Amino acid sequence: MNPLYASVLLAGLALAMHAHAADVNAGKSATEKYNCAACHGKDFNTPIDPSYPKLAGQHRDYLEHALVAYQRGGDGPNGRSNAIMGAQAKPLSRQDIANIAAYLNSLPGSLVLRK
Repeated sequence: MNPLYASVLLAGLALAMHAHAADVNAGKSATEKYNCAACHGKDFNTPIDPSYPKLAGQHRDYLEHALVAYQRGGDGPNGRSNAIMGAQAKPLSRQDIANIAAYLNSLPGSLVLRK
């Protein structure tokens, strides 16, 4: 392998890994800033409406994917259409999304999977 190519590849990987390193405390602050608990409940296990999802303990990658999909909206590929969540997700940076997902994933969840 060409040494220049290898160093560029390693630098790119390092940047990609650093860009999405999540901070649970920053995620907690972001959920407070964007008032996520207003709909999803103060413990993120008791949403104010049964049709709203429980977020505590959800898989981090799922939460990240969902927030990005809300940013895309219903018109784009893999987008989700919801007026409330679209407006909530629009101002979030990729780092905000990673942090929020890490925080919500760290919380004890009450979801039960049936086999």
